[in-house]
Amino acid sequence: MEFKQVIVVRKDLRMGVGKIAAQVGHAAVLGVEQSRKSNKFWLNNWFNEGQPKIVVKVNSLEELLKLQFDAEKLLIPLVIVQDRGLTQIPTGTVTCIGIGPAPSVIIDKITSELKLL
Repeated sequence: MEFKQVIVVRKDLRMGVGKIAAQVGHAAVLGVEQSRKSNKFWLNNWFNEGQPKIVVKVNSLEELLKLQFDAEKLLIPLVIVQDRGLTQIPTGTVTCIGIGPAPSVIIDKITSELKLL
C-alpha cells in the first residue's frame, strides 16, 4: 500500500511564493503531529516510503472547506492552517489544509481531480 500527504493551497489569496512555501511547510509539520496522535501506522508507513507530499490548489475557501468535510467523513488526518497575519494576509485567514499522511487510495477519493500548484 502506498501512502502520501496532500497539501491543498488557496490560490484566491494571491500569496507570494515564499508565503505559500511557509504555509505548505506549516501544513506538512502539523499534519505529521496530527497523525502521530491519530494514526501512527499510517504515519510510520508514509515515513518509511520517503514522506511523499503532493501540493495542489483550489480557487476559494468554499472549495477548501468542502475538501475538509470530505476528508473528515473518511477519517483521514486533517489540519487547517490559519495565518498569523504578520505579512501579506489578515490574521486568521485559512490558507491551506493538510490531508494525511494516509493511504493514497483513500486520499485520491477526494483530491485526484485537483490541479498541481
